[in-house]
Amino acid sequence: MLDTLIEVLLSYLIPILELMGIFVVTWSTFSAFWVYLKVGVFHRSVNKNFKVDLANGLATSLEFKMAAEILKTVIVREQSELVVLGAVIVLRALLSFLIHFELRSEEKAHPASTAGTQDRR
Repeated sequence: MLDTLIEVLLSYLIPILELMGIFVVTWSTFSAFWVYLKVGVFHRSVNKNFKVDLANGLATSLEFKMAAEILKTVIVREQSELVVLGAVIVLRALLSFLIHFELRSEEKAHPASTAGTQDRR
């Protein structure tokens, strides 16, 4: 009975977490693109670094997606599913690490333009 309850709850929770990740990627991408247009096309000075904002959004969305993948491990029935799921988790963790690495290097390269983004953490 508890197994059934957990499966039902996770069948709703996992897609919600994945949708949250998709929403964060979409929002941060459009937001960064808007800042890029302001700077590149309209030649307005903006005190935000859109690369850092985009990297933050991508890292946050990967956290939501990894949370969904971790919850999927609860309902895995076969070892082959677990291997695939483990590979997906490792790849997403690697992507998250690379994004954080690029974010840190961008902050070191342009500390004045990323000062506003450090307050949010």
